[in-house]
Amino acid sequence: MAQSFDFKHAPGHLIRRAHQFAVAVFMEETADFDVTPVQFAILNAVMDAPGVDQVTLASQVAFDAATSGSVIGRLEAKGWIRRVPDELDRRRKLLWLTADGEAAAKKMKRVVGKVQSRILGPLDAGEREQLLALLGKLVSGHEGAQESSG
Repeated sequence: MAQSFDFKHAPGHLIRRAHQFAVAVFMEETADFDVTPVQFAILNAVMDAPGVDQVTLASQVAFDAATSGSVIGRLEAKGWIRRVPDELDRRRKLLWLTADGEAAAKKMKRVVGKVQSRILGPLDAGEREQLLALLGKLVSGHEGAQESSG
C-alpha cells in the first residue's frame, strides 16, 4: 500500500496555513476599512514614497505589476490614491495618496500593528525573533535565486 505524503509537516503546507491565518486576522482587525493586505501594502508604500511609479511600486510590495493596476484602481475608486501621468513619459503613472488616503493609512497602521502581534501571539519573544529572521532569510534566498535565474 502506497504511503500518503505527510503534507501536515511540509513547509509549503505550513506556510499556506500560516498565510491563511495571517490574512484572516488582518481582515478581522481591519474590517472597518474594507481593505486587503495588498491594498494596505500599496497605501503604505505610496505614503513612504509619494510619486512612485506603478511598476516600481509593484516591485516594492512584491506584487505582479499587471495585477497591481486593478488593485490601485480600487484604491483610486475609494478616493485614497491619485494616479497622475508622468510628464516625461505619459504611459508611466505616478501615484500619490489623497488626504483621505493618508488619513486612512495612518489609522490602519495602528491596527496592522495589532495584527502582527496577534499573528505572532503563540510565540515567545525569542521564537518571534527567530521566526522573523528565518522567514526573512527564506524570502531573500528565493528572491536572490529568482533574480539570478531571470
